[in-house]
Amino acid sequence: MTGVPSLTTPRFTMRPLRRTDAAALFPTLSDPHQCRYLSREAFADEAELHSWLADPDWPGRTWIAEDAAGVAGRFVAMPAHEEGVIEVGYITCAHRQREGVARECMAALINHLFTAPIGEGPTEQGTARKLIAVVDCENPASARTAERLGFVREAHFREHETTHEGLRDVWVYGLLAREW
Repeated sequence: MTGVPSLTTPRFTMRPLRRTDAAALFPTLSDPHQCRYLSREAFADEAELHSWLADPDWPGRTWIAEDAAGVAGRFVAMPAHEEGVIEVGYITCAHRQREGVARECMAALINHLFTAPIGEGPTEQGTARKLIAVVDCENPASARTAERLGFVREAHFREHETTHEGLRDVWVYGLLAREW
């Protein structure tokens, strides 16, 4: 996939990850309550979080949303199961939840993913034709965000993923470029 260009919304700049972002995200990602829908448990320290955020083997891209008040969330896009399909994800910092951060920033990311080339290799030409979001069935806030953005619930996978919370059911949401 291509690099991480800066994106803008009415309130936020979405930019590539910086080393200092681990400190800003740590209060949220070290809280077990905030991490209950992640595939892993809360982070023990900033160094561990930074290693996870900046993992060179992870095939995705990360955008950090910030405004004058600081970092508001992390937004990601990664190749999915097939060419032209991209999985997206979002985490809003705990102190910024219920401000519409995820909806505003995801709208900008969706616009970008449906209009910008996926990559430069022969199998990555063109724009995304479909975006997917995998949401824990017990995470109604994330499900509402996906639905408000126009994603359609396409599947319910029972006991689909094993996490630090045990076996989890997930909903898979999809959004086609022509629907956006």
